[in-house]
Amino acid sequence: MVRLENVGLRYGHGPEILKDISFVLAPGEFRFLTGPSGAGKTSLLRLLFLSMAPTRGFMSVFGQDTTQIGRSDLPLLRRRIGIVFQEFRLLDHLTTYENVALPLRVAGLAEEKYRADVMELLKWVGLAEQARVMPQVLSGGEKQRAAIARAVIAKPQLLLADEPTGNVDPALAKRLLRLFLELNRLGTTVLIATHDVQLIAQAKMPVMTLDQGQLRLAA
Repeated sequence: MVRLENVGLRYGHGPEILKDISFVLAPGEFRFLTGPSGAGKTSLLRLLFLSMAPTRGFMSVFGQDTTQIGRSDLPLLRRRIGIVFQEFRLLDHLTTYENVALPLRVAGLAEEKYRADVMELLKWVGLAEQARVMPQVLSGGEKQRAAIARAVIAKPQLLLADEPTGNVDPALAKRLLRLFLELNRLGTTVLIATHDVQLIAQAKMPVMTLDQGQLRLAA
């Protein structure tokens, strides 16, 4: 699914943010990515989402060398990836329902094919009553849940999540974890960046730690 070999990343002429990163994510794996703030977790997720390119080293996603992927092919590849950013990135001119349904709409599905699934997922994340409201009236935690729902609605092959439980209470965090684990059980490869030690302990999945741009693998 994902392979990195001695990957380095820097912004402009600054120091390397990521240094000699090497790991493999096999299809169907579930891993956590942890480490202190500023360690490079978000930068690594952006690399995997193909919104940035490594400064050096080798990276492949879905078996394709990322240096060989044409710009016109990127949108199709990204549709196979679900991502939850810390800044949510909901579209302000769309309702909560429309934001969550967007990946299915972009894929060309008719609304009658997905309406029930979107509403069921909104109910699962506690947003059924906010389905028709605009993002501007949602709280931070509600926006986060909408972003998670949008990321998983199309059952992506690869799910990347940056602090997905950062703005929710422990009970809802546990519920969201069950959602991620179920998606993984159905075949999605999952990588979650988090500081939430309780979430990691509950899932009992492998952990990768980033510290000062360098990666350490642990069981």
